[in-house]
Amino acid sequence: MFARNSTRKSIAIAVPLVAGALAVLPCAPASAGDVAQARVVSAHPVATTPHVLDGIVNAFALVGGTVVVGGAFSQVREAGGSTTLRRSNLFAYDLATGKVDPRFAPRLDGPVNALAAGPDGSVYAGGAFITAGGAGGAGRGLVRFGLTDGSPVAGFSAPVRGGDVSALVLHGGKLYVGGDFTGIGRTGRAALARVDPATGAVDPAFTVTPGGGRGGSLKVYAMAAARDRLAVDGSFTTLDGLRRPQVGLIDIGASRPSVTGWHTEAYAPDCKDVFPSYVRGLDFSPDGQYFVIVTTGGAKGANKLCDSAARFETYSHGDTIRPTWVNFTGGDSLYSVAVTGAAVYVGGHQRWLNNPRGSDSAGPGAVARPGIGAIQPTTGRALTWNPTRDRGIGVKAFLAHKGGLLVGSDTTHLGHEYHARVGMFPLL
Repeated sequence: MFARNSTRKSIAIAVPLVAGALAVLPCAPASAGDVAQARVVSAHPVATTPHVLDGIVNAFALVGGTVVVGGAFSQVREAGGSTTLRRSNLFAYDLATGKVDPRFAPRLDGPVNALAAGPDGSVYAGGAFITAGGAGGAGRGLVRFGLTDGSPVAGFSAPVRGGDVSALVLHGGKLYVGGDFTGIGRTGRAALARVDPATGAVDPAFTVTPGGGRGGSLKVYAMAAARDRLAVDGSFTTLDGLRRPQVGLIDIGASRPSVTGWHTEAYAPDCKDVFPSYVRGLDFSPDGQYFVIVTTGGAKGANKLCDSAARFETYSHGDTIRPTWVNFTGGDSLYSVAVTGAAVYVGGHQRWLNNPRGSDSAGPGAVARPGIGAIQPTTGRALTWNPTRDRGIGVKAFLAHKGGLLVGSDTTHLGHEYHARVGMFPLL
């Protein structure tokens, strides 16, 4: 981490942007699911992950030794197997062996966009479904499943109204829900809510409300939590009436959560017209001291954060906070990011990294990183790690764990090998 800078000088970054001043606080334990790794994962995927034979993988959760996979798909097959298994947008497999769990086969009638590992061998699934594993209307958009038999857990009811779920975070005994909905159960909530993880009841103490959408519906795209902060990004321009263009931080350590003073205008400028909102994935470092946001948007030059990955310091202060560094693709979207301490993994359908002067082309200094890459957390420059993948739509899901890095996408080749839509790079 960076030391406190008493002279408040700028920090060196990957492209010529001015970083905000840092206020470094003592490190705190990472929240559940945020795993520190001491080194970069191998560039050679393991041979045991199952294959998803159609559609796209959007999300992972790791519950003990079981990987839960969500997305929009209907068929899976075990590695080395010949039997096609029917699975409706959700399945589970053993992390060590790759064997698909025959007991966990919920029937969801729409895509799963987000997952969160729950207590007592359960998992929360959020998405665009109406019915979920026999839950009927009570499971619309958000449901909790038991892994032992794939049935909805009794007592949890949080039906989503007016839209879908895009993001889930379980942190500090609370379940945070983001999307483009207008309410959960009988309680009105616009795009963001906190619910009881046992009952699904909306928490009346959490009322932070996004507003002022940038075209289309108001939506929270991604969330991440660390210690006392919840980071959210989406198509909003305000949080609780405070100007927060596309990204903001919420203090969740207080008895009544509130929007922090952290404020950046970095995502206020427009990218291409077809991307009125262009933030996508975000993730905290394991110690919570910084986070990284990835974007789409179309190449618009180094003064805008279109098609980029950018690091921000969590406890910076002020109204003009700038990124510590930015790494541009030069015109291709990034959708997902995982920060492990050793690396910042980014995935999308990018062709290059280190490409601030490219515009659908490789500018000076660009390095080829088709579909997946890794960035050095301090310098913001691409690491040599370059497994490659079929680009397709892009990587929609990462999950770092103590044994490696899970990757979910819409394509069938990862690391020059056949790994249909699911793969894992081991930490050797």
